[in-house]
Amino acid sequence: MRVLMFGWEFPPHIAGGLGTACYGMTQGLARNDVEVIFVMPKASGDEDQSFVKVVNASDIEARYSDSSIEGADDIMRKISFIHIDSNMVPYISPEEWATYREGYERTGKKFWERKGDSWTQRYTFSGKYGANIMEEVARYAVVAAEVAQQLEGQFDVIHAHDWLTYFAGIAAKRVSGKPLVVHMHATSFDRSSSDNIDTRVYEIERAGMAAADMVIAVSNLTRNIVISKYNIEPEKVVAVHNAVQFAENDNPLPKRGVEDKIVTFLGRITFQKGPDYFIEAAAKVLQRVPNVRFVMAGSGDMMNHCIRMPRSSASRIVSTLQAS
Repeated sequence: MRVLMFGWEFPPHIAGGLGTACYGMTQGLARNDVEVIFVMPKASGDEDQSFVKVVNASDIEARYSDSSIEGADDIMRKISFIHIDSNMVPYISPEEWATYREGYERTGKKFWERKGDSWTQRYTFSGKYGANIMEEVARYAVVAAEVAQQLEGQFDVIHAHDWLTYFAGIAAKRVSGKPLVVHMHATSFDRSSSDNIDTRVYEIERAGMAAADMVIAVSNLTRNIVISKYNIEPEKVVAVHNAVQFAENDNPLPKRGVEDKIVTFLGRITFQKGPDYFIEAAAKVLQRVPNVRFVMAGSGDMMNHCIRMPRSSASRIVSTLQAS
């Protein structure tokens, strides 16, 4: 079995859990004699390729003409109207985002150029989640079509991770005719409340899952959301839980300065991670077990909300909030 996989992140340069998940998944597939070609927008060159071949989309010169790629006209039309200014930067602070956007605009990077009926250009992806994220998602699809053409006969199935790569997966499927599996790590409804989702992302998610031959959800909860909120056929949605990788060495734990038991929340303090549930659970535990300390470490847009949560119900919680 040979898999053409589209992702957005891969260690050692990681912005979040998606890269870690892809890293572990490709390792697991390799141990089961599955060859994986992993395509990402911007590779750094120091990725571990002992078990996977990494393709840098920024190195691919994509050729496009109105008649060369079946269905590619749909993708190119996306580029014309999907170019927006978006502040979808989930892993950096607003101050860091402002600095990032200013630097990105100063680069003056060249985009695609049209010559007659064809397009040809290398697009240097940022590989980030910055102001041009929607445009990069659309351009990534065009490059994906080129990759699928170049690798014709070298893969059996296409695997695309999260909404960022769904257009890429669709493009590769149209070019190659190979089956498409999309992996739903988190839906729009996980990242925001039901009445506040990003409708543009939702439409990409829905299109990707509708075009897929199989949808992998990371939990039964996610599977139910996919079926109920996106109207995807239940028979093609399967829940596959993320695995756990244990440490190779059992290092002794450092000596603690307190005798109390400690429960730690470590991660982004955002809606998706449920930090308010952590605080509510802590308050209930402390009503029954007094010798427990609850520690929060991280940052995010819900940090102030968590700090302001009723002190009457969380007076025993020790909150250590710092930049992750």
